[in-house]
Order: sequence, then structure tokens, then C-alpha cells
Amino acid sequence: MKAFLVIVIFLLIVAIVCLVYLIVQNNKKRLELEKEKYLFDSKMRYLQLENLESRLDPHLFKNILNSIQSHAYQTYYALDKMAGVLDYILYDSQRKMVSLKEEHEFALRLIDINKIKLNPLFRLDIRSNIGEGEVFYTEELIAPLICVELIENAFKHADLASTDAFISILFKLKNGHFDLLVSNKKSRMKTLHKEKGGYGLTALNKRLELIYGTAYKLEKNEDDHIYSTHLKINLHDFKTKMHTTR
Repeated sequence: MKAFLVIVIFLLIVAIVCLVYLIVQNNKKRLELEKEKYLFDSKMRYLQLENLESRLDPHLFKNILNSIQSHAYQTYYALDKMAGVLDYILYDSQRKMVSLKEEHEFALRLIDINKIKLNPLFRLDIRSNIGEGEVFYTEELIAPLICVELIENAFKHADLASTDAFISILFKLKNGHFDLLVSNKKSRMKTLHKEKGGYGLTALNKRLELIYGTAYKLEKNEDDHIYSTHLKINLHDFKTKMHTTR
């Protein structure tokens, strides 16, 4: 009888050891699968981001060159500004991150080029509310060319003819929060529908989501007369996230 109990106990111990071993192995496999899935997702996000970034430059070139072509008498002035824009696109935009100072200066040059198409009396309000003591202004936390789409859209779709027409662009940096607020009087002319149109803002939103995650917001508002977009990026939270994920 005792021998039978010993055998039963021994078999139970063997069964328990086998069960524990299987559980450990299953956990290892699960962790390996989760790691592989994470690496795969990270690679896909990187490829998506690379694809979106590679599609930005042609749209920017087309709009700038159209502005220059339509106002040939100011070509020299435009080309002088264009030189700085090209340097930024060809060299700085190839970096993963630039400083807000670099992106801000690029945006101002871009605005100067777009001024060519405007009447001298047109109301163009450009404001920069950036304190000199803001450390985030010179840190490389900005994805290059993120300001392009919002600014280009304002010049592309604004009412350039009526007496109360306007374009307003505000750059703001305060306590690690960057804001770009762009608004314009909407053109009364109906824009033609394009099958491949509407890519710009969708691509920008996707790009911002891939880079900044929950540290950004892109808001759009419009009524019958005014269209506005507001980009908000919490550079403080994004910097913290960058350091914790390294």
C-alpha cells in the first residue's frame, strides 16, 4: 500500500513538473511572439513614415515653382529666397528631426515666396510669439516640413480678391508647447474636385501620428467664410517619450 502511495505521489510530482515546464515554455514562446510583433510593427511604422516623407518634396516644389512662374518680374527676389528653401529641403529635411528654429525660419522664407502672388494691399498677418529663453526652440524635436501643408493650403485656397480677404499665420512656443495657427478668408470660387486630391492634410495627420503619437493635435475649423487649422505639439512630452524609449 505504501509503495502504491509513493508511486502515485511520484507521478503527481512528475505531472506537476511537466505542467510547470510547459507553462514556462508557453510563456517564453508568447514573449518571443510579442517581441517579433513589436519589431514588425515598428518596422512597418518606419516604412510608412519613410514613404510619407518621400512624397512631400514634389508637392512643395510644384507650388513654389508655380508662384515663381506666375510672377516673373520678381524672379530674382524669389530665387534668392528659393536658395534657402532648397538648402533646407535637400539637406536639413533629410534629417529625422530639426530644431523649431530651423523649421520656423524655413516657413518664413516659404511665406516670402508666396507673397509674390499677393496684391500689395492684401492683409497678410504673420506673427511669431517665441520667447528667447525657450530651450525647446533650438532642440531637435521637430519633424522637418510639418509646417508646409498648412501654410500652402492657406495661400492656395484663400480669397485673394475681396477687400476683406486675409491670411493669418501665428507661430507660438510657450512652456514647451508649439502652436501653428493658420486661417484665411475662403475663396468664393469653387475648387475643382480631383480624384487624387486631398492627400496633403491626410498625409500630414498620418505623419504626425506616427512621429508624435498622443503628443500632438491637428484641428480644423471652417464656416462659410473662414477656414482655419491649428497644429499643437507638446514638445516637452515628446522629448520625455524619446528619452524613455531609447
